Amino acid sequence: MQVVTRTITLEVEQHGPADGPVLLLIMGLAMQLVAWPEHFISALTGAGLRVIRFDNRDCGLSQGFDQLDVPNLPLQMLRYSLGLPVRAPYSLANMAADAAALLEALALPAAHICGVSMGGMIAQLLAAHYPQRAASLTLAMTSSGARSLPRARWSTQAALLRRPRSNSVDDLVQHAAHIFRVIGSPAWPAPRAELEAQLRRGIERSVRQQGALRQLLAIAAAPDRSPLLARLGLPVHIIHGEDDPLVPIAHGRDLARKIPGATAEFVAGMGHDLPRPVCERLARAIVRHVEQERASCVSSRADRGP
Repeated sequence: MQVVTRTITLEVEQHGPADGPVLLLIMGLAMQLVAWPEHFISALTGAGLRVIRFDNRDCGLSQGFDQLDVPNLPLQMLRYSLGLPVRAPYSLANMAADAAALLEALALPAAHICGVSMGGMIAQLLAAHYPQRAASLTLAMTSSGARSLPRARWSTQAALLRRPRSNSVDDLVQHAAHIFRVIGSPAWPAPRAELEAQLRRGIERSVRQQGALRQLLAIAAAPDRSPLLARLGLPVHIIHGEDDPLVPIAHGRDLARKIPGATAEFVAGMGHDLPRPVCERLARAIVRHVEQERASCVSSRADRGP
């Protein structure tokens, strides 16, 4: 369904009991809400959660920003590599504001937040700038944005820069499948037919190539979030792959050091995707946060007395 917020129109899906604890899922670069595996959604709703997933701006069926065009991408990426300011049509902070506005439009005071990759960056900003909206954070394969951290492997960068043979659905599916085979988890490679079917579902739903470039520039232009992370005062769990070729493991360890009280799992064999064992870890962390919040509420009521 389309939800009109005070700032933007977003495509949203809700799953699970209407009165359950609320979980907001935030997906990564150019990835649509359908990229969240259905078995992951089922595990969460089976635990009684009300799960909300949405297409980020400029992606899927949410509002696009083609009127903003795309700045000269090679020039902006050169500036990024040199440590110079990058010009982007909008910011990750704008995308965090979108998420906060979505919760407001749905009349939800707060939610547990799970973000992966770029979605994890947005989740950090949501918790920092709108602390009343975030009950907990579960962050996977993401980063503080510190410029000193290592970059993606050259082979991974080359795969991302490679262009599809054409804009036909078949060629776009093959192109995306190649990228996911490069960045995916070596311990749990996705079966080829299953991977291609999942990617085809998304590509047939929507292709927003210019939007993907604008999102990429928003990531490149984002300032280091480290000073914000030091002020976070909510439960945070980090999951990061030791074999992530896109966002190396140093990024996950850096987050764990910088967020007070954060817990972390560094997973051997995990790359930059969501195979079933990773989804199981995410679900366990989210449910644990929900249970901790419930226990805290019960304890607070007990302390107040009758």
